[in-house]
Amino acid sequence: MPAQSSLHAYLNWTKERIDEMDATLASLESKALRMQAESKAKADQLVAEMKKRRDEFEALSRKHAEAGEAAWLHAKAQLESQWRGFEDQVKSYFGSVDTQVEHQRATFQKVADAQAKAWREAADKFHREASRITAGSRAEIDSAVEHMKQEAALAGTRMQTLKQAGRESWTAFSAALAESRKAFDRANQQVWDALKRSAPPKA
Repeated sequence: MPAQSSLHAYLNWTKERIDEMDATLASLESKALRMQAESKAKADQLVAEMKKRRDEFEALSRKHAEAGEAAWLHAKAQLESQWRGFEDQVKSYFGSVDTQVEHQRATFQKVADAQAKAWREAADKFHREASRITAGSRAEIDSAVEHMKQEAALAGTRMQTLKQAGRESWTAFSAALAESRKAFDRANQQVWDALKRSAPPKA
């Protein structure tokens, strides 16, 4: 298996989080433009801090991805800590800035869309990688990729149900996003494990 393919699961993990960060920031920035002066200043400060955290997360993930799988595994705890910090800032934003339910729902939809895109892109990457493997070894990988697609569809359905349920808090939206993210991580790892098992032994 090529060296780059050995990092697919990790690259998918970081890309999914970066895409979520970007979607969140885009939503918050668009709302901040329409706020009154005092609320806008508070929102702008939080968004600036969140952008900085997002940029640090991306820089760290790139650095360790280029260094290889062992370095990435070592850095994952630090990346997870940064991710939790970003999530805490989003929660703080919705708790400290005068936000309307519609703004929370719009942010939720953008982040849910980013998650759905990450699911599709990861499944497509794994499918391409599986096409390079002999037919005899592909059954497990194809099954894992199919499972990933099914999990993505279930996550999408849950997101739509929550969105249409009416007035929900950011806490409920955040919990649904976290559940979907965990399902993505499990499916991502399952396909990666199947790919590793199908790789020919090193000579």
